[in-house]
Amino acid sequence: MQINFEYDNVAASNRLEELATKKLNKLADKYDFIVRADVFFKTENTSSKETGKICNIRLSVPGPRLFAEASHEKFEISIAEAGDDLDKQLRKKKEKMKAK
Repeated sequence: MQINFEYDNVAASNRLEELATKKLNKLADKYDFIVRADVFFKTENTSSKETGKICNIRLSVPGPRLFAEASHEKFEISIAEAGDDLDKQLRKKKEKMKAK
C-alpha cells in the first residue's frame, strides 16, 4: 500500500507520519484490498481548545473511495479517531464484497 502525506499550515513531522503509517498498516493487514492512502494534516483556528488539529485520511479501494476526518486538540487523537472510523467503513465494505 502506498501512503502519501500532505501538510497544510503544519510543519512536516516524522512522528506523525510514523503514527499514521502504523495505524494504516494495521488496517492493510486486516483488509488486503486497500490500494493507497492519502493522509492530510492541517490546523484550523477554532474557538474551542478541544479541536483544530485535523487529520483527513482518504483510502483508495475497489469502488468508491473511503474518507474519514477528525479534529481534536492533538494530531495523535485525530489520527486514532480517523483510523477507527475507517476500520468501521472497511468492515462494512468487506461484508458487501463477500455478499456479492
